[in-house]
Amino acid sequence: MRAFTPPMGWNSWDCYGAAVNEETVRRNADYMAAHLKEYGWEYVVVDIQWYQPTASTHEYEPFAPLCMDEYGRLLPAENRFPSAKGGAGFGPLADYVHSLGLKFGIHIMRGLPRMAAHRKLPILGADKTCADVAAPNSICAWNPDMYGLKCDLPEARAYYDSIFRLYASWGVDFVKCDDIAREYPRCRREIEVISDACRDCGRDIVLSLSPGPAPVEQAEHLKTYANMWRITDDFWDEWRLLKGMFERAEKWCIHAGPGHWPDADMLPLGALRQDYDPNDWTNFTREEQRTMMTLWCMMRSPLMIGAEMTKLDGFTLGLLTNRAVLDMETKTWCAHPLYTTEEKAAWIAPRKDGQGVYVALFNLSDEKRTMSLSAEEAGLTGIAYARELWTDSVTMALTAELAPHDAAVWLVREA
Repeated sequence: MRAFTPPMGWNSWDCYGAAVNEETVRRNADYMAAHLKEYGWEYVVVDIQWYQPTASTHEYEPFAPLCMDEYGRLLPAENRFPSAKGGAGFGPLADYVHSLGLKFGIHIMRGLPRMAAHRKLPILGADKTCADVAAPNSICAWNPDMYGLKCDLPEARAYYDSIFRLYASWGVDFVKCDDIAREYPRCRREIEVISDACRDCGRDIVLSLSPGPAPVEQAEHLKTYANMWRITDDFWDEWRLLKGMFERAEKWCIHAGPGHWPDADMLPLGALRQDYDPNDWTNFTREEQRTMMTLWCMMRSPLMIGAEMTKLDGFTLGLLTNRAVLDMETKTWCAHPLYTTEEKAAWIAPRKDGQGVYVALFNLSDEKRTMSLSAEEAGLTGIAYARELWTDSVTMALTAELAPHDAAVWLVREA
């Protein structure tokens, strides 16, 4: 568990829901390696229900049979992930992703499969069965697959040890654990047990907790036991959700630092919801997408692309490969808002190397407006040079005419 900088990658949920398959993962990994890797994008993450043979949309099928081994550990459905045959699990797919110079991740739900408890399957390395450690009252409100665990029992740790050691043997680099980040206080101990199993599995695995909103009063606990955690429920391409993120970002920005990153969720841009309509495209305007990328990078959220990457257009690819904007993810510290109102916001973040300060202005209103910020208002001694990073234009003042829901961000050298 390292994540010294915010993880950057792709996750299959926004475009394929539970229906992701091996061909899709390989196709998107190929694209990332060819077009995005040089800009810092590296994780390829298979989201939910990779173990469910008949999953076909974003919806969940109640009581569906799940693929698992004799110890109740979920395995990739071979009809969807053919390279998993013969007990290989995700090993061959992870090897392929690694061969491209990328990293491989998977999604899990907390707990163990209900089917494993009902069948009273043994736990690897323990005397008790899955039925003994399952907590039937600790269930997910939106997914039917799992029971939480009785984490006061040492055999619960044994179960989590068994799955994380399996993931390590596959070559997994990233685990997104779901139905847990917002479930305080009932899942506080389960977070600790999962984290300890992840740390002791013999491989560096980034641990991500979902969904949000995680309670901000638990920030220190989350920073101790996870590398990233969701600060919102599923974030989709709706302006009201993006505008609402400014309040969440303000609360959480002080907790971003090496090894622990508040997560504003995936970037719903480009081709989304492909399991429903292959022609579906983000509802965000171009201006809203600039605002999203600016805020996520300014607050140093992890960045996970939600699109089918092989369908990216030139504009979207430009958003994801603007090196000057992406630099904020790794070269800043102490980012925070200067102000936020109903109609506008301003953020500032100094560079760690002392080579300037980033300043962003956001038009949160529904009308075009000219926005400006003086050096004094930004707490600067003066402006010797200001380069706007989306237009690559140099000015001597922090002033921009912004369309509704648009943003501008400058790298400023003080006078």
